[in-house]
Amino acid sequence: MPKRRDIVAIVLIVLPWTLLITVWHQSTITPLLATRKDDRRDGRSNSRNTFAFKESCSLHSRDIVEVVRTEYVYSRPPPWSDILPTIHVITPTYSRPVQKAELTRLANTLLHVPNLHWILVEDSQRRTTLVSRLLQETGLNYTHLNVETPRNYKVRGDTKDPRIPRGTIQRNLALRWLRETFSANSSQPGIVYFADDDNTYSLELFEEMRSTKNVSVWPVAFVGGLRYESPKVNTLGKVYGWKTVFDPHRPFAIDMAGFAVNLHLILSKPQAYFKLRGVKGGYQESSLLKDLVTLSDLEPKAANCTKVLVWHTRTEKPVLVNEGKKGFTDSNVEI
Repeated sequence: MPKRRDIVAIVLIVLPWTLLITVWHQSTITPLLATRKDDRRDGRSNSRNTFAFKESCSLHSRDIVEVVRTEYVYSRPPPWSDILPTIHVITPTYSRPVQKAELTRLANTLLHVPNLHWILVEDSQRRTTLVSRLLQETGLNYTHLNVETPRNYKVRGDTKDPRIPRGTIQRNLALRWLRETFSANSSQPGIVYFADDDNTYSLELFEEMRSTKNVSVWPVAFVGGLRYESPKVNTLGKVYGWKTVFDPHRPFAIDMAGFAVNLHLILSKPQAYFKLRGVKGGYQESSLLKDLVTLSDLEPKAANCTKVLVWHTRTEKPVLVNEGKKGFTDSNVEI
C-alpha cells in the first residue's frame, strides 16, 4: 500500500500538468467557437459563404491546429463566357392562371445555361407587373417585349382552331428586335431558339444547339399523337425526311421546339418571318425555315436524332370552380 508521502508527491506532479493542459485547450478552442458564432451572426452559416481556404491558429508563434473549410458557390446565372456563343431563347407568353408557374419552371432551367439571353414576349397591350417582377427576380439576362395578337387571330372561346397561329406575332417581334439590335455584319456569335413556356427542356439540349452553323434539328416528345416526332437521318448523317404521322409531306414537318437557327443566318435573311396569312395548321415552322435553308442543310443533333431532349409537356388546366364569379380567394395574391 503506497505511503501518504508518495500519494502527495504524485498529486503535486500530476496537478500542475492537468491545469496546464486545461488552460491550453481552452485558449485553442475559444477563438474557433467565437469565429463560428460571428459567422452565424453575420448570416454566413450557409453554403454560399463558407470559407474556401485553410486557416491556421497559432499560439506563441507555433502552429497548433489547421482548420479546413470548403466553399460551395451557386452563381445566378453562370458566369458569362467570352468564348461561348449566346443562346437567344424566344418565349411567347400570355396571361392565364398557370402563367407564373410555367415561366418559373422555365426560368429555373435557363438559370443553369451559360451565355443565355431570354427574350420574353407577352401577348398583351402592355408589359404586365407579374412578368416584369418575375424577370427581375430571376437574375437572368433578358429582354421584355409585348405585342397584342389582333382579335381576328385569337382563339374564340374554347374552340381550338389549328389555323390560328398562336404566338406567331410575338415570335416575329422578337426576330425584328434581334435584327434591329444586331447588324448583319455583326461578329457577335449567337443561336436563336423558340422555347414555349409549357415545354420541358434538358440542359443537354442547349449545349447541343450551341454549335449550330445554320439550322440544327432534333426529336420532340409528346407531339403529333406520338411518343415523339423526329427527323429521319441516313447513315451519312443527313436529314432526308420526317418521322411523323401528321402531314409528313410538309416541307419541314417539325415542332417549334425541334430546331435552332444561327443568329447570323437570321440577320442575313431579313425576309424570313413566320407567316400570318395563308398558312395551314402545322405549317408555321415551314413558313420560316423554307426562307432560311433546304432539307439538305439541316444539322441533326442529339446523337443523330436518336435522343429526346425536349418534351412537349403541358401543365394541367387548374379547376377553379369554387372561386365563383366574385372570387373566393384574394385576387390581389399573385399565383
